[in-house]
Amino acid sequence: MTIQELFVAANRALEASISQIKDDQWELDMPPGTSMKPSTLRQAVQYHTYDDAWVPDVLAGKTKDEVGDQYEALLTNDTVLESYKEYNHRANEAVSSFNELDKTTHLSYGDFPAGEYLQHITSFRAFRSYDIAKLIGIDTRMDPEFVQALIDEFTPVIEFYRSVGVFPPALPVADDATPQQKLLAMVGRQ
Repeated sequence: MTIQELFVAANRALEASISQIKDDQWELDMPPGTSMKPSTLRQAVQYHTYDDAWVPDVLAGKTKDEVGDQYEALLTNDTVLESYKEYNHRANEAVSSFNELDKTTHLSYGDFPAGEYLQHITSFRAFRSYDIAKLIGIDTRMDPEFVQALIDEFTPVIEFYRSVGVFPPALPVADDATPQQKLLAMVGRQ
């Protein structure tokens, strides 16, 4: 699976979880360790909307100064689910048609090749889809092909991600654990 395909799969998994949030669940607190700062489920989805809105511009090589604050309102948008679906779709379209993985992208934390940027945002979406599913009490099983692609993509770089605070320490896992259990343990989730 290419990084572009993996991103789209992760974004679709996230949308599948978000689409099942019930009206009385939006104000649930995200579990510790799943967000950079404490947030509610609504705030987490608003942030994903904001993050997806940036994807086409980032892949086009634009900087924050060039884009400005046009997406800031998404961080407080009341029509969170509708906005999320719109920007999720736009991000998927932009990534699906993108093939310049060595192109420089300008992120808030530095410049990176587009392939690395896609890896960063794929990890964010893939594991957040699981976190939200678990929080709202829906099926947390991931597609086996998706799980294997995540293992293949992140095993070589997991210690780097851990060293910069993206993932907590790995959890112990039984030898006979499923691939999904091994993946989740690798990224510090149960």
